[in-house]
Amino acid sequence: MDGGANRELACSSCFALYSRASSAGTVACSLDADNGTSGACPVAGSGLTLGKTIAKARRRKGWPQRDLAAMIDRSESWVSQVERDVIPVNSLDALRQISDALDIPLADLLAAAPSGPAPASTRRRPTSARVVRNLGPEEGDDPVRRRELLAAAAVVFTTPLAGASPASASTLAPLEDHLLYGTATMPKRSEVSPAGVAAEVKASRQEFRAARYDTLARNLPGRIAQAQALEPVETSATAVADLYNIATRLCIKLGEDGLVAITADRALTSARIGGDALTIAEAHRMVSSAWRRQGHLARATDIAVRAAQGVRGDRSTPETARLAASVSLLATAAYTAAKMGDRPTAHGLIGEAAEAAEIGRTSPEARTDTGTQQVLLHQLSVHYLLGDAGQAIDLAKTINPAALPTAERQGRFFTDVARCFDQWGKPEQCYRALLAAERAAPQEIRRGSVKSLAGGLLRHDRTLPGVRAFAGRAGVAVN
Repeated sequence: MDGGANRELACSSCFALYSRASSAGTVACSLDADNGTSGACPVAGSGLTLGKTIAKARRRKGWPQRDLAAMIDRSESWVSQVERDVIPVNSLDALRQISDALDIPLADLLAAAPSGPAPASTRRRPTSARVVRNLGPEEGDDPVRRRELLAAAAVVFTTPLAGASPASASTLAPLEDHLLYGTATMPKRSEVSPAGVAAEVKASRQEFRAARYDTLARNLPGRIAQAQALEPVETSATAVADLYNIATRLCIKLGEDGLVAITADRALTSARIGGDALTIAEAHRMVSSAWRRQGHLARATDIAVRAAQGVRGDRSTPETARLAASVSLLATAAYTAAKMGDRPTAHGLIGEAAEAAEIGRTSPEARTDTGTQQVLLHQLSVHYLLGDAGQAIDLAKTINPAALPTAERQGRFFTDVARCFDQWGKPEQCYRALLAAERAAPQEIRRGSVKSLAGGLLRHDRTLPGVRAFAGRAGVAVN
């Protein structure tokens, strides 16, 4: 480098640009060991903030913010604000998710959280920071000892929240055995006829819509075996695909992403053999959901949009049914775009879904719940994922939960409202919404998102009567 030249470089600790003048032999900030230089970075010297710690680990992995957002089920906007220390990470479970995604020791994240007096701000202080203050050392304590205490606190407070509930694992065991080993047998007195199999498919949809997930999980393997025995092969394949689509939705509810991928693939394979346009469209929606849950958000959005275009162009089914299928696909695509933090695309897709819902209304041939109310639920989720909790709550106030057609939809509505209140920093309203979800659909509270919320609410044990019992019912291990 020329003697008098300044060189603009990026600090690996604070990610700020700075100038290095080789002639002076000094640097205004540090570089990491990979760059072979070091210096006096004020951030590195005094300890990284929580946001910069997260940003540093993310950049080392080469991920854009949208990839981290997908891994932890948040919006890109949320990640951006966290990394800039604009908003707090207000639950230990969220810190655990970040720790798992970025391979950062949870103790390091806790150590980076603020432990001093709250800065002058109108924003709510993160609860995680209060926990760190309570567990933190006295002034002048050994920093190694402090790290040990934080690591121990991480195990005590987060390990119980990390595991799936035993109920979820045992619920899906028969379906998993069927998928892996083909162990299912037809129920006694099964009627292997088009009418008999159609009745079982209808019963499966009803069980899902009523949020009777345990019953559905027990019945699905035998019903799939019954449908597989049907002739001709096209009729059999369509029925099998319908059942696998329902199975995928069940696995999503219970957070079994490995089974989501398997059931979605089998649904699409069978649907193509059967050739029914509506079943193929629903299978594509399930495949889109599977890709989304694996973090492939752009691809998942594209799958759903292309499927919506395809089913609307099909002339082999009634127009209302085609529109209903496209509504579900567009709403799913909008949800996924919101997870990417793509605000224009998310709002554009949900608007298009709303227009189609107004034209098509609900179709009796639809493979999933559709209509204006369904679009509103997805719009609520879009606002939440984009970090617009206030807008989401305003929208929720316009939705009549009693008008939602099924217990599953009602339970989802209240769960989404609870997530919005949690994002807004209102634990009491969050808890009330979760209790309403439980009343509407008791088995709905075993979803991973509910368990995460319940785990976060435990820190308000003294002010939220019954929250420990609720957390236990949701599948959180409560000491």
